[in-house]
Amino acid sequence: MFLAAPTRAPLRASVPLASVPLARRLTGACAACDVTSAAHARRAARASTIARRARALAAGIAALLAAGAAFAQGAPLKVVAAENFYGDVARQIGGAHVQVSSILSNPDQDPHLFEASPKIARELQQAKVVIYNGADYDPWMPKLLAASKRDKQATIVVAELVGKKAGDNPHLWYDPPTMPAAARALASAFGSADPAHKADYDANLAKFVASMQPLGAKVAALRARYRGIPVTATEPVFGYMADAIGLDMRNPRLQLAAMNNTEASPADIAAFENDLKKHQVRVLFYNSQAVEPMTKRMLKIANDAHVPVVSVTETQPAGKTFQQWMLSQLDALASALGQPQP
Repeated sequence: MFLAAPTRAPLRASVPLASVPLARRLTGACAACDVTSAAHARRAARASTIARRARALAAGIAALLAAGAAFAQGAPLKVVAAENFYGDVARQIGGAHVQVSSILSNPDQDPHLFEASPKIARELQQAKVVIYNGADYDPWMPKLLAASKRDKQATIVVAELVGKKAGDNPHLWYDPPTMPAAARALASAFGSADPAHKADYDANLAKFVASMQPLGAKVAALRARYRGIPVTATEPVFGYMADAIGLDMRNPRLQLAAMNNTEASPADIAAFENDLKKHQVRVLFYNSQAVEPMTKRMLKIANDAHVPVVSVTETQPAGKTFQQWMLSQLDALASALGQPQP
């Protein structure tokens, strides 16, 4: 028995390339080229899109940074003043470039009864410049500053500028040289914190110094006319100004006792009352923000004896600049001293 041989698929003869028509060869090649070109085109398009987005993102970031820098440069300096008369001078020196907040600003409130609040602590934390009186007038300020310490914050203690310390009369703003010294310190601090507007601060300082000249002239005129005239006061609020005018301020021990909330001696009280009753003084100054029973008693004695009374305050009144406030009190003093003696 014979086995049949296995069948194999017929062989296809290979076609030589040379025998393929040129047109077919070119058509196949071009098809392959088209596929490759399309892929390249897609990649190029994606790359172009990514590049455009990157450029747009970079431009946006640059714009935001520029806007942030412009805002930072345009934002006013935050300033905190413990007392509103220093705050007023800060506004005069800083102008539109500063934002000032004053802690003691109510002329109807006794500043010695002040109590700090969390709001004040936050304001101090944000301030670039802080100014306060010192000389133990505002002993709460160093404590608040220690609790809210921040870098690059300028702190101006006016007592240190004029060589005063705890135990001295703390009502420094009534001393004519004090405010020009404070204004110079403020202009310097503002110029350091905001160099772009230093020229404005320097110009405003010059204006402030010039605006103080009428006050100096008024003090000089009163001194020329009333130097040596005896006066008295319930507290030493006006003490520095009285010294500048050359007035003879009597009863200093009773004034210090009133300021420090201590009992005056019977001898000092008797001497004070005698000066009023016997017309040994031409004027009685009293602090209208701190009217204690002793103050009321002395005011009654002065009124009964027809001794002129001049009200002075520790806080700058609303609606007045520091210069206007001081001049108005000097005008009141001139009017009182000009009254005929009984």
